[in-house]
Amino acid sequence: TILARRVLRASARPLKGSRMLSWLTGQGDGKVDATMGDAKAVVTSGPGIGEHTYDYDLIVIGGGSGGLSCAKNAAMLGAKVAVCDFVQPSPAGTKWGLGGTCVNVGCIPKKLMHQASLLGEGMSDARSYGWEVPEVTHKWETMVENVQNHIKSINFGYRSELMTEGVKYLNAYAVFSDPHTIDCTDKKGKVTTVTAARFVIAVGGRPRYPEIPGGKELTISSDDLFSLTSPPGTTLCIGASYISLECAGFIQGLGMKAHVMMRSIPLRGFDQQMASQVKNYMQEHGVNFIEQAVPTAVEEAEGGQKKVTWKYADGTVGEGLFDTVLVAIGRDAETTKIGLDKAGVATNPKTGKIPANGEQTNVEHIYAIGDVLDGRPELTPVAIQAGKILAKRLFGGSTKAMDYEGVPTTVFTPLEYGCVGLSEEDAIAAMGEKNVEVYHSYFKPLEWTVPHRGDNACYAKLVVDKRANERVIGLHVCGPNAGEITQGFAVAMKLGATKEVFDDTVGIHPTSAEEFTILKVTKSSGVSAEKAGC
Repeated sequence: TILARRVLRASARPLKGSRMLSWLTGQGDGKVDATMGDAKAVVTSGPGIGEHTYDYDLIVIGGGSGGLSCAKNAAMLGAKVAVCDFVQPSPAGTKWGLGGTCVNVGCIPKKLMHQASLLGEGMSDARSYGWEVPEVTHKWETMVENVQNHIKSINFGYRSELMTEGVKYLNAYAVFSDPHTIDCTDKKGKVTTVTAARFVIAVGGRPRYPEIPGGKELTISSDDLFSLTSPPGTTLCIGASYISLECAGFIQGLGMKAHVMMRSIPLRGFDQQMASQVKNYMQEHGVNFIEQAVPTAVEEAEGGQKKVTWKYADGTVGEGLFDTVLVAIGRDAETTKIGLDKAGVATNPKTGKIPANGEQTNVEHIYAIGDVLDGRPELTPVAIQAGKILAKRLFGGSTKAMDYEGVPTTVFTPLEYGCVGLSEEDAIAAMGEKNVEVYHSYFKPLEWTVPHRGDNACYAKLVVDKRANERVIGLHVCGPNAGEITQGFAVAMKLGATKEVFDDTVGIHPTSAEEFTILKVTKSSGVSAEKAGC
């Protein structure tokens, strides 16, 4: 029986509160409408735990952060769950373990290499604080080895967690053959057919390559950079996405030369004043920007270098030699090869992403989370949260829907940029310039004063809705530890904080975060936002 299965699955796991209630009742079906902005999260009636003849209650396709979150939470609620995950090598041949992009070739190695760059900067600053630091050099191979060892420990931890929760791990590439069936092909070519009452698609995306000669054969992407066995040397980063700027930033910071080829604007989709602040800081610290240009070809050159030619917007051309060419022009959803047509799942023909009502696709028992969702933030914590909430709706009787608004994020460029809410441009476009005010200030962290760097390089601003008692609808900060600052204030904004609430909050002195509690200068006043002293 369902109750017996729950007892067996939960015997090694303590249950508390609402989890105990859902475990006992076996709820999780029936129609649920939960308002979420303009969308609704709808869970339709259908087979529950064990109330069917399929192999599994739930199969999650994709073992990234979101997929694992959904699988583990569903299993904790008593469902019989399997996860299918198989990494197809990058064009350069790079593969990795369980955990998806973030852990293996994204957030984790990126942040660690960013930290390596900051440490080098810190050692330079240390001399001004009296430390007699000798000239130091960076050894790329040591960093990569230690970073990869950490990643492998996470991969192992994920495998262990799946075993602990009773989730079946299928290291195989899953393709739908009908709406309830997938064929799973392992690395040896063996095909196993499995069925499920419900599916969650969490396959994420992979880097896009330019359609130019040598654009795939002679380049690498973020899939490859973090495991390179030798330093990338002089590197051209094609694109001005956050991935491109983050990689260029730590490459330059580790003592190599970074170039960024930018077709139009930096950090598209982010507040452009803040993006310019990031770009200017990078330029001042040695990163070369090739602006208004697109690559036309990549060729092999002497000594293993790559010759890249490009075309500017005015029709003129340029060329250069680089040790490494890194492509970061966007990512494509991994939806074209998994048989979605056989399952009847609709996709956006332009992007390959999956439109969904909440997380439910047009096929009522098939759901999608993470980067494959059309029109949703492509961020790891978003996928994790959505996976957890979806599992509780499907198998725990919850009615809570994922809130995709007000999601904080940070770009880990040399000058970090954190934000939550609307950009200044989007606020004005949505509400009209007369209804929007911006409080702002340049600042210099106290830690930067002794080594005499970064006068007014950092910047903070609040975007407020004048019609709603100056409710804060956008928070932006460029400076050290921007992610830590933004995360805290995101909670306040979630609760509808106004500018007055920020003003009434006593700041911690001396910190960068306290800037948000003492902002007085408005953009409309025309008064300079630069400052001196503490």
